[in-house]
Amino acid sequence: KVFLDTNVLASAFATRGLCADVLREVLGAHELVLSERILSELRRILVEKFDLPDEIADEIDGFLREDAAFGNPEPLIDLVFEDHDDVPILSAAVNGKAEAFVTGDKAIRSLEQIGSMRIHMPREFWNELRNV
Repeated sequence: KVFLDTNVLASAFATRGLCADVLREVLGAHELVLSERILSELRRILVEKFDLPDEIADEIDGFLREDAAFGNPEPLIDLVFEDHDDVPILSAAVNGKAEAFVTGDKAIRSLEQIGSMRIHMPREFWNELRNV
């Protein structure tokens, strides 16, 4: 089970490259775990930052909902972290039983692991999948 953070998903849909490859691999060979908050953030970023039409953002939302399991942000995990807004996202990943959390956020990555869930940057996760 793999939880992809908003920045990874936004990059996967807005550009071609590593994050798109990671998303394809997760959808094809793993179970994608998301949260409602991640989908809400993704929609906002795709529309506001990447100027995608609402209809395409809706299609992406629907596509991800079809293939993803959802982690509940409650109960919040006991975590002291500088960005309190990230605690519900990390909680959703833990509560959704994700084994890996993939993010481009260096502050989150610095946690390295929460319980049995390992935290990876996209390149590191990709290399691990490819046994590089």
